[in-house]
Amino acid sequence: MRTLHTLFLIFLLCTTAHAEQMHDDVGTTFFFEKPYTRIISLYAAHTENLFNLKADDQIIGVSRTEDYPSHALEKPAFGTRDGVEKFLAAKPDLILIRPMQRRGYPKLWAALERNGIRVLALQPNTIDEMYGYWRTLGRLTGREMESERMVEEFKERLVFCKQRLERLPKKERPGVFFESIHRKLSTFSPGSMPIFVMEMAGGRNVAYDARPRHGTNIASYGLERLLSKSAHIDVYLAQYGPMNKIEIKRIMNGPASSRIKAVRDRNVFLVDEHIVARPTMRLLTGIEVIHRLLHPTGNH
Repeated sequence: MRTLHTLFLIFLLCTTAHAEQMHDDVGTTFFFEKPYTRIISLYAAHTENLFNLKADDQIIGVSRTEDYPSHALEKPAFGTRDGVEKFLAAKPDLILIRPMQRRGYPKLWAALERNGIRVLALQPNTIDEMYGYWRTLGRLTGREMESERMVEEFKERLVFCKQRLERLPKKERPGVFFESIHRKLSTFSPGSMPIFVMEMAGGRNVAYDARPRHGTNIASYGLERLLSKSAHIDVYLAQYGPMNKIEIKRIMNGPASSRIKAVRDRNVFLVDEHIVARPTMRLLTGIEVIHRLLHPTGNH
């Protein structure tokens, strides 16, 4: 006579035989059987990508920080400070978050998971990881073909950027310091998406020795190291948005800023963080915007 343990194993094998084992960016492992159809997205990049995948009908809720596309603002808004009951009332089958949200509100996600709701934390840090992330979203929503289209379109448009870069002599590529958070005088780590965007636009990263902290692409740099590179900083870029609420005059009037070549030459510019730091198709827009700032004559 079969034991209960054996029967349970048989049941488990039958229910997972046609399932695909997947995992998110914090190591959550789960079995995926069919696309999710009632999704709450709590990160604007997730939402933007889902719209690009034409999965907008599968979205039943979004974060309160949505800004693109405009139709996203028509969806019901949710936040990490909402009670469990509000999420349960919406009856989602998937909630998409970021790793930092997973760490910040563990009790909320645990309560939702106990009620059978899948919670996945996704956030790529490099371009190659972004391609995998898009494919994961395509798999989760049953939009694999659309996700491949996104990857191929992005790569095809990068070909033009790379050809333009090859025509640009290295001596004409300005040295750039790309600020991420002004109050901490931080930049981005080499290989991160903002640095990739800047380099594809024809700039040289002067903070090549920056190192990321806390598993993010943010890298503390400090005034001393910045000033040690001051003569090589032809252009000073700073992302602006919720992460870095900054104005050009604050950078221009900062401590010892007059020692920075870009400040003296008045080559200090702000760039919308949404087009350089979010893992979306709009990184291509970021490349074009920064290219015009770095090479205003447009000869390349």
